[in-house]
Amino acid sequence: MLFADIDLLDENLDYRTHQWVGVRDGRIAYLGDAAPAGEDAAAYGEAYDGRGKLLAPAFYNAHAHAPMTLLRGYAENLPLQAWLNDKVFPFEDRITPEDCYWGTLLACAEMARYGCVSFSDMYYHMEEGARAALDAGLKMNLSDSLLAFNGEGLDELPVDAQNRRLLRDLRGAGDGRIVVDCNIHAEYTSNPRAVCDLAAFAREQGMRVQVHVSETRSEHEECQQRHGGLTPVRYFDSLGLFDVPVTAAHCVWVDDDDIDVLAARGVFVAANPASNMKLGSGFAPVPKMLERGVKVCLGTDGMASNNNHDMMQDLYLLALLYKGSTNDPSVVTPKQALEAATRMGALSQGRDDCGYVAVGAKADLCVFDVSGPSWAPMTNPLVNVVYAGHGADVCLTMCDGRVVYRDGAYPTLDVERAKAEVNARTQRIVGEL
Repeated sequence: MLFADIDLLDENLDYRTHQWVGVRDGRIAYLGDAAPAGEDAAAYGEAYDGRGKLLAPAFYNAHAHAPMTLLRGYAENLPLQAWLNDKVFPFEDRITPEDCYWGTLLACAEMARYGCVSFSDMYYHMEEGARAALDAGLKMNLSDSLLAFNGEGLDELPVDAQNRRLLRDLRGAGDGRIVVDCNIHAEYTSNPRAVCDLAAFAREQGMRVQVHVSETRSEHEECQQRHGGLTPVRYFDSLGLFDVPVTAAHCVWVDDDDIDVLAARGVFVAANPASNMKLGSGFAPVPKMLERGVKVCLGTDGMASNNNHDMMQDLYLLALLYKGSTNDPSVVTPKQALEAATRMGALSQGRDDCGYVAVGAKADLCVFDVSGPSWAPMTNPLVNVVYAGHGADVCLTMCDGRVVYRDGAYPTLDVERAKAEVNARTQRIVGEL
């Protein structure tokens, strides 16, 4: 595709007008202020009319539980522990591998609709999740959850064999679109031996790790009671987990010393502002993290604690809520928020050549229709994306050079069937409870 005469946000998120962007073999092969000369233009295939449009890097969802589309609207108005133990866990006990496939496929459709091309997922039945992502044409960092309640080592847990199968069968699948990570659900659902073992396994295999950290005050304080005053951050650090690349989701209740550890160890923090507010968990200290050099990215979390995969909603919250909570309108700039949703999210997934618009980068792109009234005037287009734009303004999403959403159509999947399957499967499970 050749995006013709289109405005864009470049690799620095600077605004450039009247550009031509050529995509070939999954990458951006041309970028200039005039069309490629002569026959070169035709070699890119379709010429996309960019007038009234804005081209930007696509979004990377740094923390998700994609199959939880099955639970959308099911567990409401509850704090985290009651939400988990009374509603979510009993529902999840009845989810089959095929349920996970359809739940993930619907999540992929929703993410593509809103300009997101890649997601980091923590769940079960990950073979089915990968199948859905591959069918949808999206990217996925998948990880099967480690749960260990009785002092077991990794070799005594089913997740050990499962991780090895995932590495054998799926690592690098879809021309690298599938990345296999490890995950530890949380400190309170694991034990020190299993954490040490998983950290060693991840080091040995060159894998990344996903983990929930300090999502609630009770989680944070009960960890200190169990482990001689160690917070979840310092507990995991003491067990060697941060010797490998880690994405720590939430980090709502981290303290100043924790933030120093996260910065020094290069941990990515996946902020989830919508989910944390909806569950009444609080507000992650994102301004402090950014000030001290922590690598902040952005996630939606699951659909029982957010209810939609519109990354632009979370982007808006990330950029706005800290101004009110700190009484400082200068914290979390629009550029910092958009970087968290794009380039930093890609880096948290180990995707070094993604998340920016430049020659040589993967063609992970979204196009906004900026002809609507909320986009005028275009005094500062980056600010418009963050504060005035909506997910519904996305009119095209491209992953590795392949269009996965365009003008209401989903070229890679049957969205109506996915909706019907998820509706039926949710009704079945609710009926069993």
